[in-house]
Amino acid sequence: MLIHQVLSGHFDLGMVLAWVVAVTIALTIHEFAHAKVADMVGDPTPRLNGRVSLNPLDHYDPIGTTMILLFGIGWGKPVPISPQFFKNRRRDEILVSAAGPGSNIITAALFALPLRLGFAGVYGDALGFMVLLNLLLAFFNLLPIFPLDGSHIMQATLSYDAAQCYTAFMSRYGFILLIVLIVTGVLWTIVAIPARLLYYLFSGHPPFF
Repeated sequence: MLIHQVLSGHFDLGMVLAWVVAVTIALTIHEFAHAKVADMVGDPTPRLNGRVSLNPLDHYDPIGTTMILLFGIGWGKPVPISPQFFKNRRRDEILVSAAGPGSNIITAALFALPLRLGFAGVYGDALGFMVLLNLLLAFFNLLPIFPLDGSHIMQATLSYDAAQCYTAFMSRYGFILLIVLIVTGVLWTIVAIPARLLYYLFSGHPPFF
């Protein structure tokens, strides 16, 4: 994102600041939700590693988060999870994995309220940007491709044998598949469809993307 601003020759400081704030809030809430739900279902690992926190620095990944800020795609600092502490492994795996994307959808709905109710005023563009980023982050992470959250949800819903085959395939080809989808632009199409729908439902306005 920042690189695009520089290369385009149309550097907009307001847009850059909105992007940094939106990324910071979205990633922090996403990773905090993973950590909090894992803590709630009995896994002490996130708390012991200081991840049950709303401090953005606790969730900053030097490589992944910097890539998001610069290029628009990357990752937050992964939350360490120890599934052996889960009370119900399949159920809790789904809850913990879904917590991140789910928190982003809830965040998008909350930030869309001023747009829906018509009192966003001069903050309309910034709020719309926040809604957009949270929705894109949510649906990107829900893709059933390793190492995204959706792959862990998929694994937990499959039978034991099917899960073993799925995990073996994804551990070998998941990252390659993800890169192909990104490079070809197919990823944007897949993620944008549900993001556009929810943007309209939450804000009451046609999506600007």
